[in-house]
Amino acid sequence: MKGVNFITNNKGEKTAVVIDFKKYKEEVLDFIDGLESASRAEEPSVDFERTIAKIIKIKSAKSRVGVQHKDKKISRKRAGKTPT
Repeated sequence: MKGVNFITNNKGEKTAVVIDFKKYKEEVLDFIDGLESASRAEEPSVDFERTIAKIIKIKSAKSRVGVQHKDKKISRKRAGKTPT
């Protein structure tokens, strides 16, 4: 296969591979993505809907407290905004 070369040890066993990245960039990146995904297969999953709800709740709480302005919290009224 052009663009793929195997490195062998003194017994002729394949120990590594050199791949032409310009020629096989997408395939190499897909392969690496698969390896990364497989390495995380045992990690606990997080429910998407629950995570989104948590983010919305946090953002909502922050907007009620006030907006950040120059490292200081100021009220919406003082920031020139009216509550919605």
